[in-house]
Amino acid sequence: MQKNKKLILILVCVFFFLFVIFGSVGYYFWSLNGYEDQSSITFEVRAGANKKQIVDDLYSARLIHSKVSTLLYLLMHQDLTLQAGTYTFTRNMSVSEIINKINRGDIQLNTIKITFVEGKNINDYINTIAESLNISKEEVKSVFTDRKLMESYVKKYDFLTTDVLNDNIYYALEGYLFPDTYEFLEDVTVEEIITRMLENTKQKFESIDWNSKYSIHETLTMASIAELEAVNQVDRSKVAQVIYKRLEMGKGLGMDVTTYYAVQKPLGVDLTMDDLRKNSPYNTSESNPSMNGKLPIGPICNASLESINAVLNPSDTNYVYFYANINTHEVFFANTYEEFLNIQKEVG
Repeated sequence: MQKNKKLILILVCVFFFLFVIFGSVGYYFWSLNGYEDQSSITFEVRAGANKKQIVDDLYSARLIHSKVSTLLYLLMHQDLTLQAGTYTFTRNMSVSEIINKINRGDIQLNTIKITFVEGKNINDYINTIAESLNISKEEVKSVFTDRKLMESYVKKYDFLTTDVLNDNIYYALEGYLFPDTYEFLEDVTVEEIITRMLENTKQKFESIDWNSKYSIHETLTMASIAELEAVNQVDRSKVAQVIYKRLEMGKGLGMDVTTYYAVQKPLGVDLTMDDLRKNSPYNTSESNPSMNGKLPIGPICNASLESINAVLNPSDTNYVYFYANINTHEVFFANTYEEFLNIQKEVG
């Protein structure tokens, strides 16, 4: 009877021991699973924190079920390195997924998106960059006017020629920064933004057939005018035709958008007679005869692909004049000066 009691006691102890062992193993593997919650959370691995501190933080953030199990997992994977940084996890991630992500240093990259609108000039882009990076306009402008930097871009990109380095040009890269929405790292520099935009320009320009007697610089200059004078492909192609026609005739382009740029005034405000007469290589007003038969010295905005293609494929018309209604964005074309005056009277 005594022997039976001892045997039963031994069996109970064995079963209890096995229960504890299997229960612990089961709990260990269960605790390495994630929660059912699929919500995401931003988690920071603090610089200088040891493994225990990181595990404590993971537990406090409700990313792991058990500190002991996680520490045991790390003990069995001592080759893993926990790298400091900010990470994004979902609560249903397992311990192995979380730890391996920290080991890879797969940190959360904080980015910003900046949209550069077509038809805007570099002054506008300077404002956009300054607001996006929360720095002064003067700091941004100093990069755009850095002569050595501009010279390095001319050496690097075939589509940039020494034309852009003319001292009379306001901004060397005017017309060459492709309008688009870009995503940058939060700590991006102004120079990195410019380089990224030029790389995009390079890619976009590769799709264009530049078969023209005019250079890329001249084509972009015409495209920038068409961009501001009209809002659709048909009208821009007609504007391009008028530009070609007036150049052939040796007439001034007589396009106010160039005067606005010459005097650095926003479109829509009143131009004075002094503005129209300004002797500037940008001002194509007929009140500035020095520019008769000439294009502005460079682009006056950053044009869209549509405007560039409009210039490379002008309409099969023979207009000499056009009148753009700023309010309705309608463009009216004329063959004679009398027709042009009548349109002005009718449109107002």
